[in-house]
Amino acid sequence: MLASSRIVTPEDRSGVRVLTLDNPPVNSFGNAQSSELVAELEAAAADPSVRAIVITGRNGFFSGGADINEFQRPPGPGAKNVRDVIAAIEKSDKTFVAAIDGPALGGGCEVILACDYRIATPRSRIGLPEILLGLLPGGGGTQRLPRLLAKRNPMNNGLAGIQIALDMMLKGSFKDAKQAKAIGILDEVVEGDLIERAVALALERAGTKLRVSSLSITIPPPMVAMAHGMVPPEDKGGFAAHKLIDAVVAAADYDFAHGLAQERRLFVELLSGPQSQSAVHLFFAERESAKIPGLDEHAKPKEIASAAVVGAGTMGTGIAMVFANAGIPVKIIEVNAEQIARGSKHVGDTYDAQVKKGRLTPDKAKARVESITFVDDYAKLGDVDVAVEAVFESMAVKKEVFGALDKALKPGALLASNTSTLDIDEIASATSRPEDVVGLHFFAPANVMQLLEVVRGKRSSDTSIATAMALAKKLKKKGVLSGNAFGFIGNSMVMAYAREAYFLAEEGATPWQIDEAIKDFGFPMGPFAMADLSGIDVGYKISLEAPKLPYRTSEIGTRMYEAGRLGQKTGKGFFLYPDGARKPTRDPEVEKIVEAESARLGIARRAISDEEIVERCMYALINQGAKLLGDGIALRPGDIDIVYIFGYGFPWYRGGPMWWADTVGVEKIYDRVSAWHRELGAQWEPAPLLAEVAKTGGSFAPRPVAAAAG
Repeated sequence: MLASSRIVTPEDRSGVRVLTLDNPPVNSFGNAQSSELVAELEAAAADPSVRAIVITGRNGFFSGGADINEFQRPPGPGAKNVRDVIAAIEKSDKTFVAAIDGPALGGGCEVILACDYRIATPRSRIGLPEILLGLLPGGGGTQRLPRLLAKRNPMNNGLAGIQIALDMMLKGSFKDAKQAKAIGILDEVVEGDLIERAVALALERAGTKLRVSSLSITIPPPMVAMAHGMVPPEDKGGFAAHKLIDAVVAAADYDFAHGLAQERRLFVELLSGPQSQSAVHLFFAERESAKIPGLDEHAKPKEIASAAVVGAGTMGTGIAMVFANAGIPVKIIEVNAEQIARGSKHVGDTYDAQVKKGRLTPDKAKARVESITFVDDYAKLGDVDVAVEAVFESMAVKKEVFGALDKALKPGALLASNTSTLDIDEIASATSRPEDVVGLHFFAPANVMQLLEVVRGKRSSDTSIATAMALAKKLKKKGVLSGNAFGFIGNSMVMAYAREAYFLAEEGATPWQIDEAIKDFGFPMGPFAMADLSGIDVGYKISLEAPKLPYRTSEIGTRMYEAGRLGQKTGKGFFLYPDGARKPTRDPEVEKIVEAESARLGIARRAISDEEIVERCMYALINQGAKLLGDGIALRPGDIDIVYIFGYGFPWYRGGPMWWADTVGVEKIYDRVSAWHRELGAQWEPAPLLAEVAKTGGSFAPRPVAAAAG
């Protein structure tokens, strides 16, 4: 094999064999790299001139871990994986030094834990994030990390170290080099030449073995019970967490070999389970959402080095903080002095709270506050690269703002609206450059929520779309492209969902029962608490701009608006929020309002099961999602799943509405939707795509053929 094509490059230095991983972009331990590395490890072990072995990585990575793509297909005959690499290290009598530059995550972390010594550059990161894929570490991580940290943190008979290990694995978090050294994962943090120091250390310690597998730990039952009690129930997204705890307990209950076997058994159980399949689906869906088919290959994103936000309300200041957090200076244009004062206070209070919680240093918080400036004249925005409008949800107001931005901003600047529902093409018509206009729909609170809907108008240029998608990544948001339809992807679907919640209330369920049923399904809040959070007045005013529908809509929201019950902001909406509380309290007065509306409509109220509540709300989401896919508003089922997981709180362990539809059975859903169409009216007309998928026995999302058992 030519040296240039090698994935693992060997080099001898004074009796030390340096093995360098070179598998861009993250040196993943796929079958090819693992096979090469096992062969090199076996060759080094058999070579009497080799006294010690250093393992390192190129490309600014030690290793990002196993190749997740290979989880989705069975391994070929004789295929090697990261467990074979670790077994070869464990079997060898040589001394091993892991020289870490950049991330050592997942299987990469498990490889360094198998080595005798671990040194790293200051920019390195160490972690076992498998829980984020609904898995547990499957290469000995649950066996080695607790043992190592119990040894290096001996307080309370090593329980302090075991707790650190559990926290790391259960959160899927990483430690930077300084932190990893402090807790004992790393032996040294190297400021100079990493490989030079690794070779010197290997020669100093040649002939010594400090294998973590030789250590033993004890975990008392109360600690185990407490750990299980602190993670969600198995059927609420906690399945992998409970199995991970079981694997760590196996490290105490069994010798190392049997502990590994227990870990492997639990890993395989999770790998083929629905929660992991959902998490892996979301992993790939997020990657795919960044790819926009049909874009001109020459359409390169423009550099965004400065920004403006129009409006200093809660949403505007939240968006400004998103830019500041990404290191992009931002101007907020606002003419109302009182609103400027409120906005400035909101920014300062938010960053002060992050400092108090230890999430930001005072210096970083100060720098971010100072990167946000308030101006009162559009003429002061002439140098910015992007402007985001975040004003009142009124077409007339937005067109006025865009007319002003068109005159003020330099040629080529991106003009974006944060509208949650309105027509991007009509907004763009107020400018002389509709090709530069897109939607950037942030979700409230903008500086917290991860989703960003990028909305493409009819005349949005490919360069503008490429720029907007690249900006989403720079802002650390999960960008999903939507076509231009009322409500785009997210709110178009949530309107169908809310429609059924209101109709169910008219028919006999209480808002409290509906919310509790939806929460039991896995959402953090139900549709009525969500309306209270966003503001019942906001929903009411959006309804005034909505296109006419061929069926009746509920007026319960209108009754609440007329009663001045606007949600959390007024202390009462569908629920009560006494003394500024965030937790909703049931209110019999609301149930009287709902019952009166039922009587006005001549609806005889009936008992409604939680099952019907969930089916009608979820199937409404799915049917509307299928319409959006069929109309090309959403590009892929996975895009819808990303929108609903990260924008609306759909339970991740169900994979998103379109993925979940496949698990329920599209044919079953179509049959129910068709029946409701006959019984309940035009709002339940089945989407053509739903009918097509059901009748062909297909699914919305491709399913893995088989998980690699390795």
